[in-house]
Amino acid sequence: MAISTSFVPVVSFNSVSSSPSSSLPCPSLSSSSARYRGLMVSNQRLRGRLVVNCSSSEMGSSSDSGNGRSFNRHTQMPSMAPYGVTMNGNGQSGPSYKWQRVLLKVSGEALAGDHTQNIDPKVTMEIAREVASVTRLGIEVAIVVGGGNIFRGSSWAGSSGLDRSSADYIGMLATVMNSIFLQATMESIGIPTRVQTAFRMSEVAEPYIRRRAVRHLEKGRVVIFAAGTGNPFFTTDTAAALRGAEINAEVVLKATNVDGVYDDNPRCNPNARLLDNLTYQEVMSKDLSVMDMTAITLCQENNIPVVVFNLNKPGNISKAIKGEKVGTLIGATRNSTVTTT
Repeated sequence: MAISTSFVPVVSFNSVSSSPSSSLPCPSLSSSSARYRGLMVSNQRLRGRLVVNCSSSEMGSSSDSGNGRSFNRHTQMPSMAPYGVTMNGNGQSGPSYKWQRVLLKVSGEALAGDHTQNIDPKVTMEIAREVASVTRLGIEVAIVVGGGNIFRGSSWAGSSGLDRSSADYIGMLATVMNSIFLQATMESIGIPTRVQTAFRMSEVAEPYIRRRAVRHLEKGRVVIFAAGTGNPFFTTDTAAALRGAEINAEVVLKATNVDGVYDDNPRCNPNARLLDNLTYQEVMSKDLSVMDMTAITLCQENNIPVVVFNLNKPGNISKAIKGEKVGTLIGATRNSTVTTT
């Protein structure tokens, strides 16, 4: 069987018809222009030509001088807001927020609320509502949850022969429990949320995969990182710093039960002063109990600022995520870039 290359099919599609009788965009074949030239199939010569015209109702006027044809073409570019800028109903740009991707660290004790039970549903609902208010602005939020409200490995190590590694693994399971509870609360108010664990628990959560976590964030989902780093002897503060560096978070927000970092213990010294800014080196040299030294070092090496603020004050979470002045800022100054000293 021989097929001649002189056969030239010309196909056209009418995507939007201006005729009221045509309601579906489908290919149209022009039988009146049927001419067959040089096609040999099974020793039989077929003479034919397929002619299809392309047109669209969204095209404006233009001409093709090379072959004498004219057609309409009108291109409409969609108006899109640049990254970090929101658009209001009139198409005008709204405010650009300081942080576009943040990691929120919530301690387990904070979830306990008034400590009448392990988890206070009012606290988790308040967290969910404030996170919802900022995710709708286009800010990407990841969360690391502690487990101290249920089980703290360092406190139980040595009890009844329990070694530190086993105690820390139990503490990791406690963070998974808190994460699943927080996920359920968030999804109950319409926030798409994913839980990723440092070790596999396929029946209840996804395994931690960095690229998948980043993709979830890009799609507007909240990602909760559970089970710490997956290794004993590391705190959930270190897990927050590590995950923040891995997903390229711009800041680590540590929600605590105090307003920020003080120059002295405010519970013992009523004249203790709240510090507005600190450097990483000041935190380490003064041995301030903000985060453990491993977490602070990770943040310093990756130029990730840390904001310490009070979780119990309404609106503080959304303020911190938006980059507004709240609590103590470590490793940067207000309205400036990150400092490395």
